Formats: sequence, structure tokens, C-alpha cells
Amino acid sequence: MAAAKRYYLTTPIYYVNDAPHIGHAYTSVACDALARFKRLDGYEVKFLTGTDEHGQKVAKSAADAGMGPQAFTDRVSQHFRDLSGVMNLSNDDFIRTTEPRHARACQELWRRMKANGHIYLGKFAGWYAVRDEAFYDESELVDGKAPTGAEVEWFEEENYFFDLSKWQQPLLDFYEANPRFLAPRTRRNEIVSFVSSGLRDLSISRTSFTWGVPVPDESKHIMYVWIDALTNYMSAAGFPDESGEYAKFWPADLHMVGKDIIRFHTVYWPAFLMAAGLKPPKRVFAHGWWTSEGQKMSKSLGNFLTPQDLIARYGLDPVRYFLLRELPFGQDGNFSHAAMIRRINTDLANDFGNLVQRVLTQINRNCDAKVPEHGEFADADRALLGAAHGLLDRARAEYDEQQFHRALEAQWEVVGAANRYVDEQAPWALKKTDAKRMATVLYVLAETIRHLAILAQPVMPGSAARMLDLLEVPNGLRTFSSLGSSGALKSGTALPKPEGVFPRYVEEGQAKAGG
Repeated sequence: MAAAKRYYLTTPIYYVNDAPHIGHAYTSVACDALARFKRLDGYEVKFLTGTDEHGQKVAKSAADAGMGPQAFTDRVSQHFRDLSGVMNLSNDDFIRTTEPRHARACQELWRRMKANGHIYLGKFAGWYAVRDEAFYDESELVDGKAPTGAEVEWFEEENYFFDLSKWQQPLLDFYEANPRFLAPRTRRNEIVSFVSSGLRDLSISRTSFTWGVPVPDESKHIMYVWIDALTNYMSAAGFPDESGEYAKFWPADLHMVGKDIIRFHTVYWPAFLMAAGLKPPKRVFAHGWWTSEGQKMSKSLGNFLTPQDLIARYGLDPVRYFLLRELPFGQDGNFSHAAMIRRINTDLANDFGNLVQRVLTQINRNCDAKVPEHGEFADADRALLGAAHGLLDRARAEYDEQQFHRALEAQWEVVGAANRYVDEQAPWALKKTDAKRMATVLYVLAETIRHLAILAQPVMPGSAARMLDLLEVPNGLRTFSSLGSSGALKSGTALPKPEGVFPRYVEEGQAKAGG
């Protein structure tokens, strides 16, 4: 019996200091598309998201709001839980770092690191940024601030330390032995350079506040928030119980993160795990940031983008498509309403939507609203069907590298080829001169649309489902195992009346002027 195919992927857990914005949606949609792709490809998938709720910054935000930290995190965490419904995410679990299962995992990780001799008590003195929850060397400060622009304060306290300085060579060896561990390449180069320049031991406890996971057997000390936060990936898999889900899914196949937290995930996290005698994750991918209309997003500038606002204006699947198609995944990009409208009206309405509409309309009118009978395939037919059949291998390769934009580009190449095929074959003219040939052409097109719709499901699940409904594809034949000739449309299957899947976006003023 073949070994089970399993895949565990995670978003970063989101910090509960504000409501979700388009950057949170971007990471989550990318993970959701990958999770859906893997499920369609026969994998058992665990897809995790959640919220990071401890630390000095959260305690301060709660105090500023006039609330206790638990009540504050309960309220803000719910906004992120609601994001799953807003963006149609298929996450299997939602972890909160205030849950008892999480505290148990953090304390066990600590015990193992300490038992292995990697934690000691000492005195810390240095610069700390509350906003970043990070310590900085004097040499890293820029005009008296953290490299991120955050304010820093001088901080002295008796802390527990992790012997990070001993992990320079083990980490470099790990990166070399696991070339896929860190992507994209620019981030890998950045981290290798950082580690090569030398590492200092890391302060991993605090005594100046109490909002966090207590250090085992030490009532005064609270764990450094990044030990707490990173452990979520294991606590959601059942750690410290190493049977069950942990045995099935750990080490994680992919941590998807923003580029601002790459150091924590690719230096501290693998070092903590190796120090505890546990396996590091297989891969960390750091994506870029979105600006809005060419400027950094901010509420004061009025360009702060919420997922709810975008979906209300453009629709859910078009927003999901835009986020994964518009820029190379891993690079920074700019959101503009003009670009969004261009993608909707060109890629979705004109190219894909129009292809589906005109093919199914002709089948409805000229083939008794049934999947047509096909004759012998000509070279042009085999070329288009071959391109459709070849999409899965291309998509697999791109999804495995988190190159979602390239997977979509490959799919749209077939959309373009199908539209050219319609124009060249002109089935409306064949109706009068060669009805059998017309039927074959329309069958080839319907079968191509079936492939395109099945492969569109990870990114646009609602729209793809409507297209497959229009082709009367049974629910059990919508996975990747049904691609190719084995799951081909059955001639004579009655089809419903065609309806548009991707409407054009028209500004309200234009609609009135046009009316």
C-alpha cells in the first residue's frame, strides 16, 4: 500500500493589535490556495492559522483600550477568526496562544531545551523595541531607532538566555543540507549572511510584565513572546503528545510568513527545535508587502484596505485571483484599483468568462443543450486538449515553489489558446457546412473548460464550482484524479442554461452614462 500523502502548512499567527487588513488576507489566501490544491491532488492536509496574543505590546494595547488583556484578545482574535469566512478560507484549525494546549506545548519545549543544556540564567542589558518584540544591537540602530523604525528603550533585567551563539555553524550546515528550507533566494541570501556574521545569545524571558506563558517552575519569569508565538505550529499538531496529528504532520511542510519575521522563523525557530531534539520545518517562504496606490498603507492617508471593503466592491473570487496573479509571489507589489479593474475586465470577464459563455451558449443552441458527440480529433483539437491535459504538471511544479502567479499564467495561456481555437474553427459557421465537425469543436472546448475550471478551484473556488455546475460535472469528479481523458465529459449529458460567471466591472457613474 502506498504511503499516505500528507501536507501541513501554516500562516503566521496574526498579532492581535488591530483588525485584519489586505496583507493578512494575502498570506491567508496564498495558504488557502495551496491547501486546496494539495487536497485536490490527493493529500491529507492540515492548514493552520490563528492569533498571537501575548507580550508587552498586547498588554499595552489592552490597557490603552481600557480593557483587560484576555477580554481584549478575545475581541480582536475574533476578527481574525471571521477572516476565514470573509475570504472563504479552508483552514482546519485556528490556534490562539492563550489556549491551555498552547501553554503546555511551550513549557515542554522550554523543558527540553533546558534539559539539553541550552538555557541559562543571566543578566540582560540592551535595546528593546516593544512594537517589534525584538532586541537590537547598538550597531543595528538607525538614528536611535530599530531598523524597522520602531522606538527602542534601554532594558536591563535578570533573564534566562538561549545559547544562540553556539548555533551559527549548525544552522549554516542545516541551510546547506536543506536548500529548499528558505525561499525566495533573496531572503535565503539575507539570512545566510546574517548567521555568517555571528550570533549572540538570546534573552528568552521577562520579569517586568506578566501577560504571557510562565516559564516552568519559575513564577517570576514569562517566556519571550517569540518562543511562545513560534511554538503554535507544534501545539496545534498536539505537541507534546508526539502520537496522533504530530506524528502524521510534523515537521511542517511550509510556514508562510511575511518578510519582516523571516529571522525569527529561520534562525531562532530551527535553533530552538534542534536544541530540544526536534525536527525543524521543511520550508519557510517569505512573501513581500503590498503598498496601496504607491504608498504605504495607513488609516491617516485613507488608503488602508480591508478585505471586506474590497470584496464588497469587486467580489470575493476576483479579489482572491488578483492577490495571487498580480505580482510575482515573494516580491513587493502595489495595489491599485485600476489594476484590479483591469484584471477583472480583461483576464476574468473578457478572456475566461467570455470563453465559457460563448461555448456553452453555442452548445445550448446548436446541440440540444447537451454535451455534444465528438468525431475523430484533428491536429488542432489534439493540440488544445494536450495543452489542457498538461496543465496539472505545470501547476504542481509552480505550487510546490509557491509561484502562484506562474501557475495562473500557465492556465491563462490555455485560456488564450482556447479563445484563438474558437475564432479559427468558427463553430457558428460549421453549423451550416459541417454539423459533425461543429460538434467535435464544441466538445473539445467544453472539455478544455472542464480542465480549466477544475484547476481554478484552489484560487477561485466559488466561480470554479459554478463553471463545473454548468458542465454538470459530478462532485466526485472534480479532483485532479479526474483530469485527462479518464474523467472526460460524457456526450449526451443534459446541460443547464448558460449564465455568466465573471461579470465586467463597471463604475457606477459609467453605468449611468451608458444607460
